[in-house]
Amino acid sequence: MENKILKNEVIDIIRGAISEDMDGFGDITSKHLIPPDKNSFSYIVCKETGGAILSGIDVAGFVLEEIDSSIKIDRLKNDGDRLEYMDRICNISGSTLSILKAERTCLNFIQHMSGIATLTSRFVKIAEPYRVKIKDTRKTKPCLRKIEKYAVLCGGGYNHRFGLFDEILIKDNHIAAAGGISKAIEIIRACVPTTQNIEVEVRDFDQLDKAIASKADIIMLDNMDTDQMERAVKIIREKRGSSCSVEASGNINLENLEEICKTGVDIISVGLITHSAPAIDFSMDFEENL
Repeated sequence: MENKILKNEVIDIIRGAISEDMDGFGDITSKHLIPPDKNSFSYIVCKETGGAILSGIDVAGFVLEEIDSSIKIDRLKNDGDRLEYMDRICNISGSTLSILKAERTCLNFIQHMSGIATLTSRFVKIAEPYRVKIKDTRKTKPCLRKIEKYAVLCGGGYNHRFGLFDEILIKDNHIAAAGGISKAIEIIRACVPTTQNIEVEVRDFDQLDKAIASKADIIMLDNMDTDQMERAVKIIREKRGSSCSVEASGNINLENLEEICKTGVDIISVGLITHSAPAIDFSMDFEENL
């Protein structure tokens, strides 16, 4: 995959995770058992019987660097790669104490991020034949948004806005506070550059008509059933052609995804892929002493 995650983007998350595990005292079990000059060779393996999409190998590398820059990691797989059961993703060699300190933090990142990438890939596989983009949402765990949205990319999905700061999305509470869709779009359009897309959420056909009349760039069909979505897409195409993208959102899962794709929407945003992705089973094993 082309997207990469940089250490400076996630260093605060990594340091917080390490601190959570060490709490200033370190690994009190290992330091009493393992001589400080002992070295070991270890590896991380995927133990998910159904396979997985890898995400987090680079983050794990950053964890190892942060704990001990002398540890060597040999990546056998890259983020975005398909894994089969018992595939080895990397070899790790160096100080035994340092590897043991890093073990759980490395695995926590990889299993969580790979879980998101794997679930995302399942959505993408269904949506791809319909040329529908699967996007994430802001429904992420606090302070983990960077790694979770990166994991979505590893799974072949797309990122929606990263936060409140980078895209205009007028939602139901904005509409209520501003006095309606037409008024909300009018106010926003007077404030932002013409190059800035304006997306608006609609829940019924009265709101849809107002969003179309106000020339919203993206219309999000929120919690509509598939019959309503199909009708809404037809109306938007008739009145706006391809100048307005159509997004579906709300209660979307693997069971209803294909039917939603068939309605003709361009984008489907899915909170499930970040807030409810099950972790993937990985383990770190020691092979031999050096």
